[in-house]
Amino acid sequence: MKVAKFGGTSLANAEQIKKVGDIIRADHHRRLIVVSAPGKRHKDDNKVTDLLISYAERFLENKEAEKEKQAIYIRYQEIVNELGLSEEVWQRVEADLEEVLANKQGLSTERFIDAVKAAGEDTCAKVVAHYLRSLGEEAAYVNPKEAGMLVTDEASNAHVLPGAYEKLAALRERKGITVFPGFFGYSAAGELVTFSRGGSDITGSILAAAVKADVYENFTDVDSVYVVNPNLIPQPKEVKEITYREMRELSYSGFGVFHEEALIPAYEADIPVCIKNTNNPAAPGTMIVAERPYATNRVSGIASDSGFCSIYVSKYLMNKEIGFGRKLLQILEEEGLSYEHTPSGIDNISVILRERDLTADKEQRIVERIQKELLAEDIAVQHSLALVMIVGEGMRQSVGTTARATTALAAAKINLEMINQGSSEVSMMFGVKAEEADRAVIALYQEFFGDSEDAEAKPAEQESSIMV
Repeated sequence: MKVAKFGGTSLANAEQIKKVGDIIRADHHRRLIVVSAPGKRHKDDNKVTDLLISYAERFLENKEAEKEKQAIYIRYQEIVNELGLSEEVWQRVEADLEEVLANKQGLSTERFIDAVKAAGEDTCAKVVAHYLRSLGEEAAYVNPKEAGMLVTDEASNAHVLPGAYEKLAALRERKGITVFPGFFGYSAAGELVTFSRGGSDITGSILAAAVKADVYENFTDVDSVYVVNPNLIPQPKEVKEITYREMRELSYSGFGVFHEEALIPAYEADIPVCIKNTNNPAAPGTMIVAERPYATNRVSGIASDSGFCSIYVSKYLMNKEIGFGRKLLQILEEEGLSYEHTPSGIDNISVILRERDLTADKEQRIVERIQKELLAEDIAVQHSLALVMIVGEGMRQSVGTTARATTALAAAKINLEMINQGSSEVSMMFGVKAEEADRAVIALYQEFFGDSEDAEAKPAEQESSIMV
């Protein structure tokens, strides 16, 4: 059995949905289908989810929102008409949308926004089910509440509850094709709650784990995962096979192919994931697996993400002071902040945070508390940082990776603000100024992949693992 998830670009219009129908019908093992809301049809277009959010915001501000509502209706009506579905189908779709968009009564702001956002996936799932039936397939839409998609009651940030898996397992026994809307579930109290943005990937992974699928196929608009952002490097090297750990690191670091939380259910259930292209389904895609051979390439990918800042703290004999690190992190905890990395030396430590979380008021309070409570000698906050990551399971069995990376960055005249290699040795992080991130990624790609097919086999100096 296969679980197949189709992203927004795969469902952007009727032409794309017809391709999806062909893909589903080409393999009778594709019995559980997860859909996103329709995405952009072209570069300057709007995603349906963005249209829904704009509508909800204007509605809640008591402003005229008819224009936003009609834009949503027009998208779905065009899809229904161009798929050749009946007027009766459109009337049912329109009525379901109207019920959600106009029903604020008894709902908090957060509940209303979640309900409106979820209408994108929910409506699309109904349309796809109707279309498959029009082709003569035995296909049915199923509502996540009916199926047992139980989640935590955290608006726009739901997480699946353990009890959901047993309920969702029954989907394996359903006959025909089941079309399941991604992105949302229901709390134990029966309230609709959405996952974080991009959460349809999470839905697909949960379902694959629940029904013990043989493979979870994630259809998007690229033939495979690339080792680097193709907007930076023309025709970059493709990744044929990658591990869960590597993909998780790359997703965290800015890869847009997969939601960073989406792999967890598949990983825990040991379900292989295949990323494929709706526009070229014959391409083999990229397999995400538990283990892979590392002989051919030590580095699997290079990525960067901006929007970070660091708090640097220095104090002589810090390493002798019991509890210093705990007290520092406790200050951050009490200010409601989570940290990303903590590279350190014997007398200093840096804490990397998401810049969006560190407001000016919080920054001032934190600096004052560190000075007063920890008696730090030097505190510096650095903004506008980017983290550039080299990821690869093979780095654990190789030497010279750090030397090659730092040499390449130095040759490109990129100053390193920090270096940190995780204890698992699967990833290596370089902190650079945000405006230098793209140049850093290009320099690293050229070093590890750019010169020749055996770029990975270049001789390197001996080195030890580092954590700075």
